[in-house]
Amino acid sequence: MKFYFNGSPNPTKVALFLEEAGVFYEPVPIDTRRGQQFDPQFLAINPNAKVPAIDDDGVVVFDSNAILLYLAEKTGRFLPAPGAANRAELLSWLMLVATGLGPFSGQAVHFKHFAPEKVPYANDRYQFESGRHFSVIDAHLKGRRYMVGDAYGIVDMAVWSWARMLPFILGDDACARFPNLKRLFDEISARPAAQRAVALKDAYPFKAEMDEDARRHMFKHLQAT
Repeated sequence: MKFYFNGSPNPTKVALFLEEAGVFYEPVPIDTRRGQQFDPQFLAINPNAKVPAIDDDGVVVFDSNAILLYLAEKTGRFLPAPGAANRAELLSWLMLVATGLGPFSGQAVHFKHFAPEKVPYANDRYQFESGRHFSVIDAHLKGRRYMVGDAYGIVDMAVWSWARMLPFILGDDACARFPNLKRLFDEISARPAAQRAVALKDAYPFKAEMDEDARRHMFKHLQAT
């Protein structure tokens, strides 16, 4: 299995699953600040030019949440107990991360840290919405150890990957605002598989600078305007 990745939240959640499940994989770094997501070889894997993606012996899956579900179903690992109610809860929370928490947090980061000009309305909207999504998850975790059922699973992995970015998204005091989420985050972060997933990027020379060339590759809309 080839795993196309970088160190951002979405690939890191897939790295966590692969490490937890003991799946053998070949890491393929995609440096988005150098524009490698637009190389023809990668576009043949993911026409959306986003990481992560996997090529599982010819079976290609892209989008981090789709990959988590694919791997969980393939291996039979990190899924809730069988039953329609558990399946519905799994899909509901996984899609909340896919369509809400992840996109709104990504936009919050963009307008807070990377937008070439300050746009107060956009910044305020995405700060509020990302915080709202984290609040929904924090409230759900009150009195519960995990997101779905009573066992660690793929929704926990998906939430953890974005919770790692809380101070960068919402500020240094953000973790204190979500104590139930912080408890889950700390538990997962202490797992050896999580530590290996986070460290994976350190073995490769990803570009750190957000210079004009990196902006050109990452924010294509700037060229269009």
